[in-house]
Amino acid sequence: MSRIGKMPVTVPQGVKVAVTDGTIHVEGPKGKLSWATRPEVDVQVLDGHVSVSRKDDSPESRGFHGLYRQLVQNMVKGVSEGYSKTLLINGVGYRAELSGKALVLNLGYSNIIEYVIPEGITIAVDGPNKVVVSGIDKQKVGQVSAEIRSLRTPEPFKGKGIKYDTETIRRKAGKSGAKK
Repeated sequence: MSRIGKMPVTVPQGVKVAVTDGTIHVEGPKGKLSWATRPEVDVQVLDGHVSVSRKDDSPESRGFHGLYRQLVQNMVKGVSEGYSKTLLINGVGYRAELSGKALVLNLGYSNIIEYVIPEGITIAVDGPNKVVVSGIDKQKVGQVSAEIRSLRTPEPFKGKGIKYDTETIRRKAGKSGAKK
């Protein structure tokens, strides 16, 4: 039995969870999310808890058991608290600013980059070098953060680029560091 899959998901006050026609609907103070379930798993809502069980012991069912429990947990947390990721921009002249529904980035290329903000995501710029991506869908927040980071990944020699605030960049010595 899956250690994660067998744990029930606690539904906090103000959050409604419903399962209809193979789709999980979660509604809370921050918004609504829905996700289609697979036939291998069965999702039930019982007085303040959501439990996920599998139909049989096939490898596919066992794999989806823990996955769907965690997806329900992420949806419940997303509509009640939300998710956010912080990106730090490091480099001389590198900066970010908001312009309407786009994030304008100057990352040392000859042209500026305009990243169009997708629906359901909010981006805040704290100063020229800090970008905060937030939303209710954990997957979408992570995807948008990864796309912004990929515009200029941090390089190991000077550390210039876009990195997560929790990320550490392993620094390398340059050419002069090898001679002694």
